[in-house]
Amino acid sequence: MAPLPEGVAKSLAETKVEYRRLGNSGLRVSVPIVGCMSIGNPEWANWVIGAEKALPLLKAAYDRGVNTVCPFSHLVENRKLTVPSGILQTFIPMVTRRGLLPKRSRNMRSPRHKLVLMTKAYSCVGEQQFHAYPIIEDLKKTKDYVNQFGLSRSAIFTALNDSLKRLETDYIDVFWIHRFDPDTPIEETMHALHDLVVAGKIRYLGASSMWTYQFVMMQAYAEKNGLTKFVAMQNRYNLLYREEEREMIKYCNETGVAVVPWGPLAEGQLARPLNIRGTTTRVDELAKRKQWTMSQVTLAWQLKRVTSPIIGFSSVARIEDALSARGKELTAEEEKYLEEVYTPVEVEGHF
Repeated sequence: MAPLPEGVAKSLAETKVEYRRLGNSGLRVSVPIVGCMSIGNPEWANWVIGAEKALPLLKAAYDRGVNTVCPFSHLVENRKLTVPSGILQTFIPMVTRRGLLPKRSRNMRSPRHKLVLMTKAYSCVGEQQFHAYPIIEDLKKTKDYVNQFGLSRSAIFTALNDSLKRLETDYIDVFWIHRFDPDTPIEETMHALHDLVVAGKIRYLGASSMWTYQFVMMQAYAEKNGLTKFVAMQNRYNLLYREEEREMIKYCNETGVAVVPWGPLAEGQLARPLNIRGTTTRVDELAKRKQWTMSQVTLAWQLKRVTSPIIGFSSVARIEDALSARGKELTAEEEKYLEEVYTPVEVEGHF
């Protein structure tokens, strides 16, 4: 075998993750994907971290090979608080006050072509800090937001173009529809998405948290009419929530659609010994038996079943913990031990 060039050898040594194909597409994403619900403007919520803390974490993740990032634009972005400079170069759409980005961010740049950048459409980005979903029925009645959410052609085009401006980029690698929109014809949504793919503004499509029959209808319409199909499904899935195994995950596996779950650690319930459900107790017990962390046990179970989980990080130690699950496997008996206490729960994430 020919010796590797110095730069390639260095890159290979620094890469601590694996990359998997996103469904039937040729695109490869990092395992895991950086989830950004907790990154943005701390004014929105006390658990959101700003630029000063987030930039080093994002740089640490990128340096280890985590090159795929999934923003949570409609919650942590805000038109009046978005600063354009330095956003893409620091790997994530930051919501900050002008001038808050530190000068050292210039040394944290991540070349655009080396990143897999994702964003979403469905909800709106407010002119003030608010969570849109709890007040969506009221938003529908306002002059300022009546056409700013959902999956109409107008809403999709607005959402994408606004994201491109905030991210300072010409294209999005994976564009997710965040929910199914019962108020917009499927044909309108699918043609709008396809037109943006043809225009070069979107490269791949993904969908998120909907009933399986809704996803099947959208995929079927796209296939019948020669339009761009979805290559990935982003749904809630973890040891405490396995309702997606009934239909959605089976459908995705049969049709070559990637499963990219959100909430893989159940908001931390599967990462520390809270003992609030039987499964968390067993994860803790198995982790102690194997001398692993709870996160490693949880992710070892999940990585066998999905393409790549979306995980948020609050420290470099959390990044290292998640990446250390690579290569770890559970026995069939251990998987059964974790799974057998599961009981059905109410569906989460769908409208």
